[in-house]
Amino acid sequence: MNTKRITEAYPLDLLLLADPSEKLVKQYVGRGECFIAEQNGRTIGVYVLLPTRPETVELVNVAVAEQQQGKGIGKALILDAIEKAKQQGYKIMEIGTGNSSIGQLALYQKCGFRITGVDKDFFLLHYEAEIIENGIACVDMIRLTMKL
Repeated sequence: MNTKRITEAYPLDLLLLADPSEKLVKQYVGRGECFIAEQNGRTIGVYVLLPTRPETVELVNVAVAEQQQGKGIGKALILDAIEKAKQQGYKIMEIGTGNSSIGQLALYQKCGFRITGVDKDFFLLHYEAEIIENGIACVDMIRLTMKL
């Protein structure tokens, strides 16, 4: 798997796997750096790094093609994002996910992130349609942070 930065022709179908709001995805992709993972010439994953404050970057979208999920690619993308952020001089990386995203919460913590806060009602305020994952209403944004 190779990763590279892209500046156009974003894989919207993949980005929407991790964030169902096309409006929000287009906003942050335009402000951040989008990286894709390729394998045998096919795009199999994507992530976006978004500078938020001096020395701080947020990993705002991590997605893996459905047929490639469960193979460790998500973890590889997160570790790649951490390395790219370090290379760019960032000192802190943040990530947020829904309270119902049980697998993602576990993965982020396995990669070294720690829960640092909750944005109550985030998904109720910023998303038009209700989101249900794992039989749980996605209501709050769980914030996690890592010192790089």
